[in-house]
Amino acid sequence: MATIAQGLGVQCQYCHAGPRMSQAPAAENGAAAPSPSKFEIARAMLAMTRELNTKIQAATGKPPNETTQVTCMTCHRGVAVPGQLSDIIAKTAFTAGDDAAIAQYRELRRQYYGGQSYDFREDSLIEAGQKLIRVKPPLAIPILQLNLEFYPKSVRTYTQIAFAYTRSLDDQSAMAALEKALEIEPDNGMVRGQLEQLKSYHRK
Repeated sequence: MATIAQGLGVQCQYCHAGPRMSQAPAAENGAAAPSPSKFEIARAMLAMTRELNTKIQAATGKPPNETTQVTCMTCHRGVAVPGQLSDIIAKTAFTAGDDAAIAQYRELRRQYYGGQSYDFREDSLIEAGQKLIRVKPPLAIPILQLNLEFYPKSVRTYTQIAFAYTRSLDDQSAMAALEKALEIEPDNGMVRGQLEQLKSYHRK
């Protein structure tokens, strides 16, 4: 149990407090089914973990002591509800705006940086920005600019900022971002090509 609690970053009461089984009646006539309790979810997850380990052993033909074991930590990495940092930040930006997403990232970084719960490397905010660019490009720009605070030499971040500005019909700012990228990597032919192309048709 201690290993499970550590994997989820919780205390035992997280699952064991309150009723162990859902008390709501079974769904009838198309009504929504009652939500399972945390205890029920935990039992299902433990069963799933055992099944995965059995399948790994069968697939590899190795005994348990020679295979990599799937544990709670494998997915949860010390947080109760696992998720990719890029998905979490993008979802917050969509639902609550840039300021909330930026505050959330700073708090998660303050709390979890140096551990294995979330990936705080350069790519996470770039991926969050890419998700936002597809739907609402202006939302992506502050998120990507936040990445430069931690990775000021990130050419990929500058190129994504340029793309977000282009999608936002702000070619002048897009060119400025690409020029910043070239200051870091003057010999980057792909970025130079993007800049020259943008200069040839940019909207005034």
